[in-house]
Amino acid sequence: MIEPAPEFPHHSPYPVEVRFPDLDAHRAGNTGVDYVHRFDSGVPGPCVMVNALTHGNEVCGAIVVDALLKRAVRPRRGVLTLSFANVAAYARFDPQAPDAARFVDQDFNRVWTPALLDDRSQRSLELDRARALRPFVDEADWLLDLHSMHERSAPLIVAGPLDKGAALALRIGAPSTVIRDAGHPEGTRMRDYGGFGNPVSEKNALLIECGQHWEARAVTVACDSTARFLSASGIVDAQDLPADWFQPLAPTVRVVQVTHAVVAASLDFRFADAYTGLEHFAEAGEVIGWSDGAPITTPYPHCVLVMPSLRQLRPGVTVVRLGRLEREIPQRG
Repeated sequence: MIEPAPEFPHHSPYPVEVRFPDLDAHRAGNTGVDYVHRFDSGVPGPCVMVNALTHGNEVCGAIVVDALLKRAVRPRRGVLTLSFANVAAYARFDPQAPDAARFVDQDFNRVWTPALLDDRSQRSLELDRARALRPFVDEADWLLDLHSMHERSAPLIVAGPLDKGAALALRIGAPSTVIRDAGHPEGTRMRDYGGFGNPVSEKNALLIECGQHWEARAVTVACDSTARFLSASGIVDAQDLPADWFQPLAPTVRVVQVTHAVVAASLDFRFADAYTGLEHFAEAGEVIGWSDGAPITTPYPHCVLVMPSLRQLRPGVTVVRLGRLEREIPQRG
């Protein structure tokens, strides 16, 4: 007999544990595009881009890019581009309504197709900003897009659907969960745009979900991931970066292949427990929630919940993605 769906209390906002940096000093940049800074070493090497604030309430990336600029980190080889994407949404952040600053008109991370970017009849603040950043994204050989999450999940790397993304994620090694996925039906992410989503292109991109939006630990993860990414790219040496940014590697890294998206049909959706993310279910058929009273179960053994959250609950919203644990790989610290 299926147990009835339990009731959980109203979701309270998480405390804001970090300082939101003032970005005004970075507005002018050196590229002619606000909040975009490009540094060319004059020595052959890849073009590497580190982007923050794809969503305006995801502050950990802004803290890292702010620090890179203030520390005057420069490439020894190749090109380093540092950008703050949706500063307009960031400027709207209100601690009393912290989720409201995700975007202004539409999700900046769902507009990255040439057809949409080329269609000038389509206008929004985020589309205009994406068009301004597009030349720098086009130039990038490696892209690191720093994000954070609604819930206090363990951090993860979103590597996209291709083998090259997973290979780069394993090379970086942190965070220690690699998510392979095909993105979202609502639109294309920046990490999947152009050559990043082409299996024969050498271009590559990672999206790091560093932790809950305003927790201090997310900044630690963002610093570590950025330091490892820049070092792996070869445009800087490890000693060019703050030593305390590098954290010990986890003893193993696991790879999870996303197979399903669970979409709310109505406001009547409940999880079976207070999930926050990366919960692992050993058996198929385990009840993880209820939609309109009908049970939602794990479709296979070793099922992992990827970024479950009801904070944005409404009909048509993905409330969790389900992934199959593919492998666990030892790594050296």
